[in-house]
Amino acid sequence: MITATDMELRAGSRILVSGANLRVQPGDRIGLVGRNGAGKTTSLRVLAGEGQPYGGAITRKGELGYLPQDPREGDLSVIAKDRVLSARGLDQLLRDMEKAQSKMAELVDPDELEVAVTKYGKLEERFAALGGYAAESEAARICSNLGLPDRVLEQQLKTLSGGQRRRVELARILFAASEAGIGAKSSTILLIDEPTNHLDADSITWLRGFLKSHDGGLVVISHDVELLDDVVNKVWFLDAIRGEVDIYNLGWKKYLEARATDEKRRRRERANAEKKAGALMTQAAKMGAKATKAVAAQNMAKRAQKLLDGLDEVRQSDKVAKISFPAPASCGKTPLMAEGLSKSYGSLEIFTGVDLAIDKGSRVVVLGFNGAGKTTLLRLLGGSEKMDAGKIVPGHGLKIGYFAQEHETLDHNASVWENIRHMAPDEQEQRLRSLLGTFLFTGEQLDQPAGTLSGGEKTRLALAGLVSSAANVLLLDEPTNNLDPASREQVLDALRRYEGAVVLVTHDPGAVEALEPERVILLPDGTEDHWSEDYLELVQLA
Repeated sequence: MITATDMELRAGSRILVSGANLRVQPGDRIGLVGRNGAGKTTSLRVLAGEGQPYGGAITRKGELGYLPQDPREGDLSVIAKDRVLSARGLDQLLRDMEKAQSKMAELVDPDELEVAVTKYGKLEERFAALGGYAAESEAARICSNLGLPDRVLEQQLKTLSGGQRRRVELARILFAASEAGIGAKSSTILLIDEPTNHLDADSITWLRGFLKSHDGGLVVISHDVELLDDVVNKVWFLDAIRGEVDIYNLGWKKYLEARATDEKRRRRERANAEKKAGALMTQAAKMGAKATKAVAAQNMAKRAQKLLDGLDEVRQSDKVAKISFPAPASCGKTPLMAEGLSKSYGSLEIFTGVDLAIDKGSRVVVLGFNGAGKTTLLRLLGGSEKMDAGKIVPGHGLKIGYFAQEHETLDHNASVWENIRHMAPDEQEQRLRSLLGTFLFTGEQLDQPAGTLSGGEKTRLALAGLVSSAANVLLLDEPTNNLDPASREQVLDALRRYEGAVVLVTHDPGAVEALEPERVILLPDGTEDHWSEDYLELVQLA
């Protein structure tokens, strides 16, 4: 169980949440919702114990499983399968059992052998208590359902894409919460931030079923309305205007109805109070002109102000970043070419001999199953990673804008302002400030470290950098991840109107339809084809 008492959260001096009293108990499946930047990710991180509240207290009892938005750093030399099994300590137990077996095979002395056999027996008992070989099978099943085949599970984490590493982390916490081999209902509380990112349609469907049947407690942040509708039985709405968490002990559809009713009530109450306050102020002004009634006038004015101060702010429509790419810098007929690109991680070959030519204003989608090298290809083209063989051939006037899936183009230790200044060093300061304003970064937020931004805010900052660049070739890797529906539509609309060339990697069919691609590059072979609607199904599967 998790209990938060009078919790206050801040981003710099900006109050995100104030006076929140929250509880997560077994059986709770809670959707944590609110606009981008309201503090959802910060709230989840603090509830998980990976951050401290500015005020209040948080207590935790039992096991927790936490999935952050960004892949965790750590020992990337670990095998993916071992990372998943480590959730129950099975990876180390298996290694210890293998060592014990090898030692028993070498021993001749009966006394030493007896000691070794006893030690092995204790290890085996512990292994069985944690689910044993059935648990290994359960881990494999979870991984398979999340699109992690055996060949990926045998690789080191450093050879995997950011999306694959995140799925390994998701598999790990689901395995920890799984009942298989334990013989009792799970008591693990899951705290998961955007779990459907990087998942294909089948994996999302399976995940919804897993979370719906989980009885240990759940708090989930997601822009997947179908998941929220199918899974949650409670909703926490983080109101960015009031800095408060409204608790609804309702499923998703009933929550939407109740929240709409609450907003109407607040507007009605405020309108009535403003009307009464206005009448009081008018009367006070009339009475204030007479010295004998000055005290009464002051009291009326105080009553009017008290009426207004006691009201919640009326919720305005959430602001949406106004995204519009400027006219791209002039360039030649084919601004970007690549010849014979090859990339491997150790003995693992990602792709080899890939050729491509990106013509001025062309629209290209890169497709391939998870692990085929889509993100790797964009990193090579964007210059953030070195190829093993081949070369990039820049055309006349090439100006690349690269949007990285994991936001690695941002300096997480630098502020919002320092990041945009670095992206556009020659731009006028006032124009950059205006640009950040259109992307909803104003005031104290400009001094906020980029690493403390939510996933949606990082996406907006990275997109602001692209807009400031006047690039003529955009390399976009999952640009709609972590965005609320309104912001996503803004991105898609900007994509439709952009006049430069685009190379797009996405699981979002809507992004592909907005792009209206002409060509498709299929990895790992690097085959090029004309776009057809037949490829649209592969977008979600890839």
